[in-house]
Amino acid sequence: MRNVLMAGAAIVVATSDLASAQTPPNPSQGQLVAPYGAGPATFNNNNSWGIANTPSGGASAGPLSTIYAPNVNAVPAPGTIVIRLNGRVEADIAGTFSSLNTGSNGASKAYPLGSPNGYKLNPVGIGSYARLYPAFDGVAANGLRYGAAVEIRENFYAGTTGTTNGGPTGAFTGPSANASAQTLWVRAAFTYLASDQAGIVRLGQGAGVLSLFDNGIFTSQLWDAGIGNFNGGGTGGYGPSGAQPPFVWLSQTGADVANNKIVYLSPQYYGFDAGVQYAPNAGNAFTNSVGSSPLQTATCNQAGPNCISVTSGNDATRFYNQVGGGVRYQQLFGAVDFKAYGFAQTAQKENLTTGPYFTPAQIRAGVAGATTSNIRYDNLAYYSAGTAITAANFTFAVDYVGGAANGQSGLRPTGAPNLNAILPGLTYAYGPITAGIEFGDIWSQGAVQLTGATQRHEYEFAFGGAYKLAPGVQLAAEYQYSYRHQSGWNFATNSLGYNGSTQDAQSQQVILATILTW
Repeated sequence: MRNVLMAGAAIVVATSDLASAQTPPNPSQGQLVAPYGAGPATFNNNNSWGIANTPSGGASAGPLSTIYAPNVNAVPAPGTIVIRLNGRVEADIAGTFSSLNTGSNGASKAYPLGSPNGYKLNPVGIGSYARLYPAFDGVAANGLRYGAAVEIRENFYAGTTGTTNGGPTGAFTGPSANASAQTLWVRAAFTYLASDQAGIVRLGQGAGVLSLFDNGIFTSQLWDAGIGNFNGGGTGGYGPSGAQPPFVWLSQTGADVANNKIVYLSPQYYGFDAGVQYAPNAGNAFTNSVGSSPLQTATCNQAGPNCISVTSGNDATRFYNQVGGGVRYQQLFGAVDFKAYGFAQTAQKENLTTGPYFTPAQIRAGVAGATTSNIRYDNLAYYSAGTAITAANFTFAVDYVGGAANGQSGLRPTGAPNLNAILPGLTYAYGPITAGIEFGDIWSQGAVQLTGATQRHEYEFAFGGAYKLAPGVQLAAEYQYSYRHQSGWNFATNSLGYNGSTQDAQSQQVILATILTW
């Protein structure tokens, strides 16, 4: 027995020595040992010239002007392909304090702003998420470039329901349900063909011209290492949703990325390039067959309310045949980098054919059948423009959006005022440090029910920065404040205020984040 034990020990020791000698690991085992390259490159080949970012043509533009240094994401040589699996993991701790952290019932004569409903939120939250970016790029021997990219994101356990994005049941379940209820989903999946002489065509679910032109520069989204600032991050991620204004400037939002479209970007001539796009509807044509969610059976046996492609029916808030186009200019003038763009987009509204039209006044009066789905809307028609100037490591940018829209790419009710929103920001980038400050001001119709009566005004402010601790590792900190007001609207209950009463929403937050990318 003693001899058997000694032999066994010798085998274990020998195996351990053998394993430690296998350095680096065999790539066929799914492992890779290499220097750090670049962070996530979700929108590979944004332009016709074969690199994964939006450069202006020179190093003096500064790191923020190009997001990543040109060609840091490998470009394949003719006859080869590059396969990438970039990723991102973010973990944060946040303190969120808002007027909606303490719940209230609907307003009444005794309580015009609502009586306490007994619920209160812990202002401290810890959150984390993962994202994956599989993609490949190829170049044929004749110079044709081609490829595809996918963006995979994480769904979250919905409050206390025990389901992914489920309904408000209020039934508590233990921590294990948090893991089992999370799923992965696809935010972008597109293919592309390109050449230096003809430009690039992208087809599928992916960014529109506006997001490709901007890449976060004009909208000052680059200083917090991707926490998200006004665009769904910060207070929008950790606080009550009623306290967060919508990101109406659209760049990098699901409203501009997540429907299927065809996009063309031209080559760059003398600093100018152009882009056009077309989307037949607000989603993916496959959903005509499979239903609007994985839990539903096929719902489009014939033209009906659950078909994504309908052009007439029972919901006047839908749009179809979305068409947009714009021009961008990028140029270096000595040590100063200058960028500007202009973009316009329109879409047709669905015609109401299954019932009569009502008016917002009839909704306010409580007329039977009057809802926000069956009032008159205008065709979607908005325009956006921005400029960004980089010098001495500072980037000053301003972005504007306006026109016949309401909120984030919503249709404007007939008779409502135009959307008008401006977003100035200042970013500093030097070595491992980035810092920024920005302010957003939004005027829109807001509550459709109040068309012809009142208008919504929202504003938000944020500042903070990030530090690159090591390759692929960033620490970030940010402060945000937001305010929402519309006379006659209760933001706590998301409904008309009692007898015209108003309840505004205010929120502020401090967030500390760790971001790892590969």
